[in-house]
Amino acid sequence: MAARLLPKTFRRLMVTRLSPNFREAVEMQTAPMEEPGPSEVLVKTRYVGINASDINHSTGRYNPTQKPPFGAGLEGIGEIVGIGKDVKSLRVGQGVMYMKFGAFSEYSVLPATHAMPVPDIRPEFLSLLVSGMTADLSLREVGRMKEGETVLITAAAGGTGQFAVQLAKLAGCHVIGTCSTQSKVEFLKSIGCDRPVNYTQEKLADVLRKEYPKGIDVVYETVGGEMFETCVKALANRGRLIVIGYISGYQSDVGFNPSGFGSTLAPRLLQKSASVCGFLMFHYADKYGESLTRLGTLMASGALKVQVDNGKNHTKRQLKGLEEIFDGVDYLYSRKSEGKIYIDLSPSPHPAATAAKL
Repeated sequence: MAARLLPKTFRRLMVTRLSPNFREAVEMQTAPMEEPGPSEVLVKTRYVGINASDINHSTGRYNPTQKPPFGAGLEGIGEIVGIGKDVKSLRVGQGVMYMKFGAFSEYSVLPATHAMPVPDIRPEFLSLLVSGMTADLSLREVGRMKEGETVLITAAAGGTGQFAVQLAKLAGCHVIGTCSTQSKVEFLKSIGCDRPVNYTQEKLADVLRKEYPKGIDVVYETVGGEMFETCVKALANRGRLIVIGYISGYQSDVGFNPSGFGSTLAPRLLQKSASVCGFLMFHYADKYGESLTRLGTLMASGALKVQVDNGKNHTKRQLKGLEEIFDGVDYLYSRKSEGKIYIDLSPSPHPAATAAKL
């Protein structure tokens, strides 16, 4: 391993009990510094991303057979500070981003093949991972979105919604986006959304019925519950609804809002030749490379704007340090955030220890 001065210990967040309450499920722990194996790298994390699905992970919904303790978090970006002897394509000091269960950690060991180089270490690049690729791959592979269609994005001002709005516009579609504040309405307008709908001021079902009588061709649905039902009813003939998630129920014990709508779902789809399909990004791992290249090119050209949020509308105004990941998760569910929420880990002091040379 290449030489680098490192602390003897580091901190990380671990799921110690299964619960939809992130604060109850997760604890801060100190662990001995890890050393990468021959084909691995050690990354000092600078930023981590907050996702609605962090609660699904802490509840054990992704892998029901997995028992605590296990690492919390899904994505990070930082600097390589250690490298295995067989790794030739990466170097110490290089910036990389990665997706890994257990990303809420000051240091992470991961296979070199999972470390994706970045031009510099910025949270905007981090947002391309779970948020950006979910929007890109789902609309392309499942939604089969094409020019001239009408596309509805729920939670459009969120981390992944902002990408869905812009990708739909770039594809030549008319875009409707739901949100909860007037500030978010203005944000959606700034990224090209044709018809923002503040559902605290307007009833979405009425807007869709009056302004879009022919229905919606593609729905990017992340909310669930009543929102899902409204969207299904609004589908056009041959319309496609993509279930990205159902955040409205994640904090419940079952993870979703029970509904009797299922009994009428089949006839509603049949009468319109419509479809409802789920999308879980991990099932499209073979397309990650091309998706990231596509998103990175759009971002570099200025065609894709990335909004990141480090606590803009949080009482603290800025979320820093591993311990404030808890506040970051609460902030996401408060519906006050705009864009991709991230936590800056750089201010986190390392545990007092003599630096060790690995």
